[in-house]
Amino acid sequence: MNTQNIFFRFIFIILFSVYSSSISYSKDIIKIGTLLPYSGVYTVLGEEITNAMSLAFDEIGNKINGNTIEIIKGDTEVKPNIALQKSRKLISSDKVDILVGPVSSSVALALRDIVVQTKTPLIIPNAGANVLTDEKCSKFITRISFSNYQINAPMGSWLANQGIKTAFLLAPNYAAGKEMMNAFKEKFTEAGGAILGEEYTPFRKTKDFGPYLARVKESGADAVYVFYAGGEAINFIKQAHSFGLSKVMKLTGAGWTTSPLFLPAQKDAAIGFIGSLNYVPSIDTEANKIFINSYKSKFGRIPSEFAVQGYDSGKVIIEAIKSLSGDVTNKDNLAEAIRTVSINGPRGPLTIDKKTNNVIQNIYIFEVIAGEKGPELKVLDTIKAVKAPGKKCNI
Repeated sequence: MNTQNIFFRFIFIILFSVYSSSISYSKDIIKIGTLLPYSGVYTVLGEEITNAMSLAFDEIGNKINGNTIEIIKGDTEVKPNIALQKSRKLISSDKVDILVGPVSSSVALALRDIVVQTKTPLIIPNAGANVLTDEKCSKFITRISFSNYQINAPMGSWLANQGIKTAFLLAPNYAAGKEMMNAFKEKFTEAGGAILGEEYTPFRKTKDFGPYLARVKESGADAVYVFYAGGEAINFIKQAHSFGLSKVMKLTGAGWTTSPLFLPAQKDAAIGFIGSLNYVPSIDTEANKIFINSYKSKFGRIPSEFAVQGYDSGKVIIEAIKSLSGDVTNKDNLAEAIRTVSINGPRGPLTIDKKTNNVIQNIYIFEVIAGEKGPELKVLDTIKAVKAPGKKCNI
């Protein structure tokens, strides 16, 4: 091989390397992978989150700094092993830039290590396990939704300050149910309240609440504090109403129990329930009114708290990538950009706590009242800028 051929081959290799490098670092498509339930009992939650996130992207023409946004869905089926399989595909094969999900805390905990090891930023739009932004925290995991403590602790103090002196706790027998009850109990007893009893029902298996309602009523407590979701929430509210529980004590609890998703089935039985949530449709701000109109126009229903968490996840993604001028190639920089975003959305001002990567947000105390078109949630009080403790987090 002569010197001239060697020279030309050398030049070709250099030019090819430069060209390849420019191709790999210029992205025309920003890939967002979702790890959410699109089948099974929590399908509606996956749909709400994805619909609202898509709405946020639609508002900017599905482009950030000229790059097209593509959503690639992964159905977790609310099963940790399935979620892990889907995450590997999204990360390794689809090469997503950001993951959004999941709904279930058990799934989130299963995903935690693969996300951290591959440095793939994960935005959590629902799973509330306290450890995710505490001892299991990571700069690559940012929670836009809530921690179980964050939603329930404010209600303990608030109810005690309203003159409720005694309470009975009732929730499903699994980690989230117990975390929520413990958060309420901590602040309620600190404020001088007393817990007269607590019961934990078989998770997703309880259809007859009669025996539990009888024990709640016999306790003589001023209030019952509960958490249920889905079919159990609908059944509990209906049976508590038939049992006449609200005639002898206040019905209170984590606000998902009377989510806008469940009110159409609960109907007037939900009236009088007092709960706490990070979003209710009656928040009286221009941003919320615009969001409700847009969501209702596109999807034909009032958005729930799950929808807002999806919408705000989309907004955070948009602002983070804008701050990087569209460059998502460096995952450390992308994770840092996500955790430094602040927005003002339908549920109010949102910032990320740098100590925990959990959202700092308002918590709304509401009462279910009779509205013109059926039951609706009326804001009674706003607890501003609530944080999750995260004492063991070290980011």
